[in-house]
Amino acid sequence: MTDWILYEDEFILVIDKPAGLMVEPDRNQNPNLLDEVKRYLKKPSGEEVYAQHIHRLDRPVRGLVLFTKKREVLRNLSEQFAERKVKKFYRALTEDAPAQLRGRLEHWHRKEKKRAVLYGHEIEYSEKAILDYSVDQLSEKRFRWNIELHTGKYHQIRAQLASTGCPILGDQLYGSTTAYQKDTIALEACRLVFSHPDSGRLIDIQLEQTFGAHE
Repeated sequence: MTDWILYEDEFILVIDKPAGLMVEPDRNQNPNLLDEVKRYLKKPSGEEVYAQHIHRLDRPVRGLVLFTKKREVLRNLSEQFAERKVKKFYRALTEDAPAQLRGRLEHWHRKEKKRAVLYGHEIEYSEKAILDYSVDQLSEKRFRWNIELHTGKYHQIRAQLASTGCPILGDQLYGSTTAYQKDTIALEACRLVFSHPDSGRLIDIQLEQTFGAHE
């Protein structure tokens, strides 16, 4: 667990979640990051500790997850996400490149039966989904997407990249026919920028640029 911690102080934790691990408990009692964090923070006396994730990542996605260790700063952090003051960056690998190697994807997004469905116009219960991207070619059949996510909708990146004809490697749900690593799709949350909930100073946490380098 300590190997996953990229930042910690009295108020917050930033964790590099492994792919294949859920963020929060489910009905099947699968291993999850929230329980791991609580075990890490548990006091020698056995007294219950407080920990709460501020956002989530899909199970097969690796990357940065922010936790609070103090109830009194939960509202501040939650509002930063709700008001889109937090900057969120991702990397992804695909076999194909989009028609434009740099741009913005905008759709109307709606969750339908455990899938994200995208529309070109607003429909009932849909919400706007926006991301900016640039694409680097790593090899003949490997392209790395550098993504800034402006809205955090269910499976948003996975669905939007697939909509360009470029499903993320290993993401069979959205059309990939190429195997990737076990329990993993080639998507990671690689950078998180936010204001510290107590001091107000800017926190900028990044994963090393290793994703896709060996592909």
